[in-house]
Amino acid sequence: MSLEQLELTAFRSFAHVRFEPEPQGTTVIAGPNGSGKTTLLEAVAYLGTQRSFRGAPREVMIKTGDDRAVVRASLTGRDHHFLVEAELVAAGRSRIQVNRQPARDRRTLAEAVPVTVFSPEDLVVVRGAPSARRDLLDDALALLDPKAGTLRDEVDRILRQRTALLRQSSGRLSDEVAVTLDVWDERLAEAGARLIDARERLSADLEPFVDASYQVLAGASGGLEAPDGVALEYRRSFEGELAVALAGARLDDVRRGVSTLGPHRDDLQVSLAGRDARLQASQGEQRCIALALRLAVHHLVTERTALVPILLLDDVFSELDPARSRALLGELPSTQALLTTAVPIPDGVAVARILDIRSLDGGGGVGGG
Repeated sequence: MSLEQLELTAFRSFAHVRFEPEPQGTTVIAGPNGSGKTTLLEAVAYLGTQRSFRGAPREVMIKTGDDRAVVRASLTGRDHHFLVEAELVAAGRSRIQVNRQPARDRRTLAEAVPVTVFSPEDLVVVRGAPSARRDLLDDALALLDPKAGTLRDEVDRILRQRTALLRQSSGRLSDEVAVTLDVWDERLAEAGARLIDARERLSADLEPFVDASYQVLAGASGGLEAPDGVALEYRRSFEGELAVALAGARLDDVRRGVSTLGPHRDDLQVSLAGRDARLQASQGEQRCIALALRLAVHHLVTERTALVPILLLDDVFSELDPARSRALLGELPSTQALLTTAVPIPDGVAVARILDIRSLDGGGGVGGG
């Protein structure tokens, strides 16, 4: 997939701007910190995932003084052209359309705007809460498998209904609550088990790609293979069958008013040489692992599907030494990539275009690179 044009209105600091990257190769967006470089990548990623990779709520992405923002992009694939439009509303329901039709699930957006994001915030994937690692898996599933890509949405809907019922019960398991819980538990057990199976298969498939990329990145400075290997293990929040576990946890769930186990409580264990990377790896090792995880998803999607994700690399040079920066870019295929930097790019790195963010015309024009 190739991004042809991106247009922002009242998004973050931009009143109105239009951006046209090179269709192939790496477009470098350069400029000082705080000049809006990351905002361009954030807008593209939002169209593909319906969330900010910076962890910002929608209202924060709307320009101060405005009540709505619009992000519009035109993209071209092998046989398709997509117009993707998002309206972010401060006090109301935001929406996204693909070719003027509402985007109803993750898969629709993943096909229209497939993205792989690298950013300084990626450390949270390794050392943060389990939700970041679950998001990594579910975003990859949306790119890899149409059916698996919609499972997360289905499970989320079931969990919202189940949680609402638990809260309404006020801690009492009445006959009426029990009958309705039977319905939601059956649905959660069926959809949840399928989502967990898909995540487990994906974890196993990703592991060799993650380890291979980590070896390149971690061993870049010395030119040797890194001595430590990366392993992935999907950790369920329960034992045995999900249906049985839900039945066993029912009284506790009613008492606490939450769903205490299921796919929304699972985790992806990341180990380095047998050590828990979240707790026992250095920050440098965690940084390489986070990048390796993103590279692994990109390589797996490119190998197994017709989709070629757009690579979004935000400020990666500030976190890596020149040797590892060159190693990272050497791992990337020659498809479209958008890269932001506040520092000079490493010597010997070929790019398609360098654009100073300050040359973008707020009235809609595109500056030179």
